[in-house]
Amino acid sequence: MKNALTFLLLFLISGALAGQNDAAALRQLQVDVVYLSSDLLQGREAGTPGERMASDYIASRFAQIGLKPAGRNGTWFYQFDFKYNPNPHAAGGEARKGINVAGYIDNKAQSTVVIGAHYDHLGHGAFGSRHKGEPAVHNGADDNASGVGGLFQLAQHLKTSKKARKNNYLFVAFSAEELGLIGSKIFASDSLFFDKKRTNYVLNMDMIGRLNEEKVLAVNGAGTSPAWKPALETAARGTGLTVKTTDSGMGASDHTSFYLQDIPVLHFFSGQHSDYHTPADDSEKINYEGLLGITNLMTNLIEQLDGQGKLAFTKTKDEEQGRRASSFKVSLGVMPDYVYDGEGMRVDGVTDGKPAQAAGVQKGDIIIGIGDVQVKTIQDYMGGLSKFNTGDATVLKINRNGQVLELSVKF
Repeated sequence: MKNALTFLLLFLISGALAGQNDAAALRQLQVDVVYLSSDLLQGREAGTPGERMASDYIASRFAQIGLKPAGRNGTWFYQFDFKYNPNPHAAGGEARKGINVAGYIDNKAQSTVVIGAHYDHLGHGAFGSRHKGEPAVHNGADDNASGVGGLFQLAQHLKTSKKARKNNYLFVAFSAEELGLIGSKIFASDSLFFDKKRTNYVLNMDMIGRLNEEKVLAVNGAGTSPAWKPALETAARGTGLTVKTTDSGMGASDHTSFYLQDIPVLHFFSGQHSDYHTPADDSEKINYEGLLGITNLMTNLIEQLDGQGKLAFTKTKDEEQGRRASSFKVSLGVMPDYVYDGEGMRVDGVTDGKPAQAAGVQKGDIIIGIGDVQVKTIQDYMGGLSKFNTGDATVLKINRNGQVLELSVKF
């Protein structure tokens, strides 16, 4: 009864706040993110009752906004079977059902834009957690209740927009992303359900709730169509955001499933942080103003592209990068700051017990050299790291608050 009353209260608050100035939009984002990342949902692990509660909430919000159900058999839900196993290298697993949730705006157009965000997370951390203590609820406010909140904001705007009527819009909240993009892979490869020939492009929001003070937004996949970079530059004007692009259509989020179907994609990402995949990723740490700003930029982008027809697709050089990354024999134990826009690789977090911590590396340090490799980009850093084996020692050159230091590190 308590769960039902809590859901009803949040739903009624949500309805009362639907209006659409920025103050109301910010409050609505808070309602959505706070509910989805509450302990009530027990971490939204794919195939669990907590995730099903989240799917019901998402369907209710889609209905409230005025979308049409776009799942199987006229429902909001696209269910699929999968095997859950906390050990990805072990055979077998527990049979579970995942649920993608889909809603649609039908503008009677020839092409459809897919806008997505995964809504599952890690439950109590049996799989994928960086937490070292006892099992605990991983609420996943940034990863990825923030993206689902953005999904609702875009749906609300596009339902009434008079500037974006030349595409239809399919909004999908994906399940089982954390277990290997399972929900989006099945969805994108279902030729009886998903029409890739009519799909114009895909926008994916994953972790857009921690925009930093520099207001740098990472947008991955900008090489998958020649239309992306000029359109993003124009869309960012007047928003106060700085867009940092990477070309690759491959990445550890759901846009990859559609890129592999030869569809132009973008992945919007406000950056990694030390709370990633831990129980500390909670709703009070979300930058709601930044989250709204990101959805406003995305709205600008969609409206700008509305009259350009279907975007051309370009294959990017991702497979070689993936092979190089997977060939690493050592780990330094740092979390890169993916939205850092300067020279070098800025450290956003240091893992306990790893070589970087032993060497004295600190959060905020900028790695500018590893061994004899000069580091100007994250790619330079990865290239340098790939040269080492377990037991090797080298020197890290770092910039700490303007002072260049050399630290000895052993892998």
